[in-house]
Amino acid sequence: MIAVREARPEDDAAVGEILVAGYVIAYARKMPEVVVSETRRATLRDVASKRAIATVLVVEVDGAVKGTVALFKPGAPTSEVWFPNAADLRHLAVDPSMHGKGLAKPLLDEAERIARADWKVSAICLHVRRGNAGVARLYMSRGYVRTPEGDLEYPEVKLDAYVLQFTSRP
Repeated sequence: MIAVREARPEDDAAVGEILVAGYVIAYARKMPEVVVSETRRATLRDVASKRAIATVLVVEVDGAVKGTVALFKPGAPTSEVWFPNAADLRHLAVDPSMHGKGLAKPLLDEAERIARADWKVSAICLHVRRGNAGVARLYMSRGYVRTPEGDLEYPEVKLDAYVLQFTSRP
């Protein structure tokens, strides 16, 4: 049975390892030039800090946590949105052993439902590592649109911006 729910403190270790495995293994396979530093791994594993400022969701399969995504409200600390009244979607990851089983869909369905119905935001913004075409296709298949004005460039990574609008832009 598949169920999506909000993460609890007892999920932190599992969620952190799914994030690290998802980023390290996926990037090693799809983008071998990407190196995930120890600092980045520690940040991914710090799920408690993320839960303090965002809604962290998990997907369970037969009671075991197998995937996660985080949704930040407008104005949340560390938000990277560029669009007015938008939520920030981050850290979508599925246990590599479960890739291809459709677990991203229920996570995104619930995150989008929360943003639209509960928070009443006008959009969800997110970023995808430049060159990660598969992840970009996933989001575009759900209606997210590439929006270069939200792109971010850091010394270690370039991120392409996407937005899913629930209402027309003001």
